[in-house]
Amino acid sequence: MGIRLLGPVELRTGSGGFVSPSGPQRRAVLALLALRLGRVVAVDAFCGLLWGERSPATARAALQGHVAALRKLLGGTPFALHTRAPGYVLSGPADGVDALRFESLTAAAAECAGHDDRDGDVRAIGLLEEALGLWAGAALADLPDTGMRHDLAAGLDGARVSAQLAWAGLRLRRGTGAAAVPVLEQCVRAEGVREEAVALLMRCLHQAGRPADASAAYHRARGLLALELGVAPGPDLRAALAEVSAGGAPTDGAGAPGRSAAGRSAAGRPAPGSAGPPVPCMLPPRPTGFVGRKDERARLERECGPDGDGGPALVVGPAGVGKSVMVVHWAHGAAERFTGGRLFADMRGFDPAGEADPADVLGRFLLALGVPQAAVPADREGRAALYRARTADRRLLVVLDNARSADRVLDLLPAGPDCTTVVTSRSTLEELVVSEGAVLLRVEALTEDEALRLLETVLAPARVRAEGDAARRLVRLCDGLPLALRIAADRLAAEPDRTIAGLADELADEHTRLTALDGDGAGGVRAALVLTYRHLSAGAGRLLAGLGVHPGREVDTPAAAALLGSDLGTARVALGELAAHHLLAESAPGRYRRDDLVRLFGADLPAGDPTGFGRFCRGRLLDHYAEAARHFGEQLEPGLPGQDGRARPPAALPSAPDTRAALAWFRTEEPTIRALVAVAADADPERARRLAVLASPLYRGSDRLTEWLDCLRAGEGAAEACGDRVALALLRCDLGEVLLGLEREREALLAARQAVAGTAPADGAVHGRALAALALATAPTGDPDGARRTAAAAVAAAAACGDTRHLAHVLGTAAAVALTTGHPEEALRRAREVEALLPGHPTATVRVRSMRTEADALQALGRHEAGELARHRLLAACEEAGFSVPPHRR
Repeated sequence: MGIRLLGPVELRTGSGGFVSPSGPQRRAVLALLALRLGRVVAVDAFCGLLWGERSPATARAALQGHVAALRKLLGGTPFALHTRAPGYVLSGPADGVDALRFESLTAAAAECAGHDDRDGDVRAIGLLEEALGLWAGAALADLPDTGMRHDLAAGLDGARVSAQLAWAGLRLRRGTGAAAVPVLEQCVRAEGVREEAVALLMRCLHQAGRPADASAAYHRARGLLALELGVAPGPDLRAALAEVSAGGAPTDGAGAPGRSAAGRSAAGRPAPGSAGPPVPCMLPPRPTGFVGRKDERARLERECGPDGDGGPALVVGPAGVGKSVMVVHWAHGAAERFTGGRLFADMRGFDPAGEADPADVLGRFLLALGVPQAAVPADREGRAALYRARTADRRLLVVLDNARSADRVLDLLPAGPDCTTVVTSRSTLEELVVSEGAVLLRVEALTEDEALRLLETVLAPARVRAEGDAARRLVRLCDGLPLALRIAADRLAAEPDRTIAGLADELADEHTRLTALDGDGAGGVRAALVLTYRHLSAGAGRLLAGLGVHPGREVDTPAAAALLGSDLGTARVALGELAAHHLLAESAPGRYRRDDLVRLFGADLPAGDPTGFGRFCRGRLLDHYAEAARHFGEQLEPGLPGQDGRARPPAALPSAPDTRAALAWFRTEEPTIRALVAVAADADPERARRLAVLASPLYRGSDRLTEWLDCLRAGEGAAEACGDRVALALLRCDLGEVLLGLEREREALLAARQAVAGTAPADGAVHGRALAALALATAPTGDPDGARRTAAAAVAAAAACGDTRHLAHVLGTAAAVALTTGHPEEALRRAREVEALLPGHPTATVRVRSMRTEADALQALGRHEAGELARHRLLAACEEAGFSVPPHRR
């Protein structure tokens, strides 16, 4: 044997002795070349075996050094190492590589065992014993510990176990099953609950005259199946127990004495333990501490069960939501019915080192399905064709985890009608849904109860229950995301003296929350989101970064267009891509919500951009909301001061054809507008004060006094910062109105006086409005005559401006002052003047308020029937405008 791989990697030199190439990486290069003898091995494959997912910058140079050293070692041997694009190829005799010799011998044994005669069995036993004799330990054990090494070793080890079971089955068939007992016992210890191995061991123990040991083996396996998989023994194990319990000679399970299931072949399908195809189980270990997902698992079971439609199941959700854990947990529970095996591959869809090559995955799958290494085609098309043939008559489960694109999984879908495929992804993979009829299963954040149970699996349940409120707060701060919750729970477990409330307080700081959830290494929330972000298109990536300055939890399409500086169609595409990657979720047509952790991640993106991208995006957003507020505010208060001009035309405005729609838009966007004014008051005071002024008509129509007060205070500071005297006066007029509505009369009077002091008669409409605000604030303070005189001065200033719409606003205020100071006739007259000045604006707030003043004045004059009629007109106008209650009388 020239090259040994079935144990320590060794090479027979020209002098006849064996040497082990120095260093695990050099041995790995030789092993991969030998396993793919006669075929070109690409440089990328070497990098995957030597370094795993993260190859160093010096990888190619290091590989060249290993190749040069191996060429010297191979001198004088029948092997030669050649450079062939895109990598290297090793030539030489296949029988000189122990792993390839093993494949050849086991294939020959399978052919001999297929002949139903004594000589065939004897030849097959001899060939299998020769093949198993080539093993000198664990395959490829002294190579670098990478995922590819594990996959290659798993394929070789699986072939070894299959050969052992085939040999034991033939021994049983020849009546010498006792000789196979030690090998089978070792196999069962290594393989755990592999039912075919346990059934074969039971039959061999029975044949050796040890029925009690055979029964004990069954009960041990039954206990492990219940503990680890939650399932009962399968039909082969039950049949073996029945044979042992019945006594007599062991049978093949169909009543033929001396003919075990290991040696029977029916319709070309070898039974368990024969020299036929192995039954692979490539699933990762069953997840520990799994909780919840009852509904999701039930649906997965329906779609992948006997009554499913046969299409792939596509399990999608955001990074860290636990898609893979749920699917692997379900797969272990469902494993018993997939008698043809369970295949698993991590497609590394969002891995920085790149996606898994479908050709490599196909190669691993074919090896697991019993195809000899030498018979695996070199090209992807050939492998796919052979894979379809090998899966056509199996009952097989295939799990393709973490896929990013449909084209990477199409060749991995098995061909058999009894096969089931489950694909997990952060993307919706629409092509898979359309072309393959995949059923889409969305995995969302954990419910509060599920999240608390997850915390209890890491922490003592009593610790969680003792701080129930804090634990629920922690769940909310982690967005119910299993990844974030596990990191938080691990931190608490590592610090037993730390309280849950203390960690929740730390996470409450939005500036450090993602850092606190980074976890160890690259396993944190931020790292998971980075991997998704890196695979976005340029437009979607810019939008996600731009949304970092958007303070709301929701964004609509026009606001997204404003951030991108694009049309609505381009914005829809970008929003759709972010939703497809589960960074956003469509809450209503054209509106998208995001979780706090995604919002905080997005906020970090522009913060790290030295070009001022964040400031630029914030300016666009402020301009967008200011223009939208101007547009919609015109419907509520036509022609009022502060609504003229615009900073920049937005890409598109939201649709709001009437006052009701305008107010509905504002009620949704109000938290965003208020937060933008507060954030920009220092950074961009010019835009902040403009938005605050333009939002006032919408606030007045919605009657949100407390929120309006916060917005006005921030706007007042911005107006002072940029020295805008007119804007400052307008904002203080509104402050007086709001404070009066909150019954804070003294503060209202101070704000109104400041507004008047900041203006002059030359300011025209603004001065008149300030006087009107002062009159309204003076009326409840015990100076009714002063209030009426100030109101009259306001009306005179407004009339001098010649703007009837502005005059209507001041007249409406004067009417309210007259009613408050005990002059209902004057109030009635002025209120009706307002309605006469605004015939084309039936839902303007000043007109609706004047209608209320009219109704109250009529009641005060004792004209109750007319007052009731006016009241009905008022309610109808409020209904038409979308006011929840009649506007508050100031």
